[in-house]
Amino acid sequence: MAQRKQRTADGTTFGDEQINSRQKAILAAREAYELKARDVVILDVRAFPALAEYFVICTGETKRHLRGIADRVEETADEQGCGVHHAEGYALARWILMDLNNVVVHIFDPETRDYYELERLWGDALQVPYEPDVP
Repeated sequence: MAQRKQRTADGTTFGDEQINSRQKAILAAREAYELKARDVVILDVRAFPALAEYFVICTGETKRHLRGIADRVEETADEQGCGVHHAEGYALARWILMDLNNVVVHIFDPETRDYYELERLWGDALQVPYEPDVP
């Protein structure tokens, strides 16, 4: 059964989600920041033919750190009623990709982030400002 989509000015909600895509991206970024992820960035990719509306990109220091960030994002998404649609890369923990329907969270180790340079690849995307310490 297909999920019902609702479009708002700040993004899409799916089904009975409690938050829209922009709020979801900011929440994921804050959770990563709380767990000491480095260089946390939110990109608004709605203007591009992407499979998401927002990307959250961050860097962890170790495999355990990357997995911890992924676990926290998943727990928080579940609490907000949106959950993780799909995830990959958890076992190797070099680039964990988490699909939250309309938000994709990229959790990199430093070398992999430097290699793929997603911010450069999506260089025309607007960066979304957020306050990491604001609830």
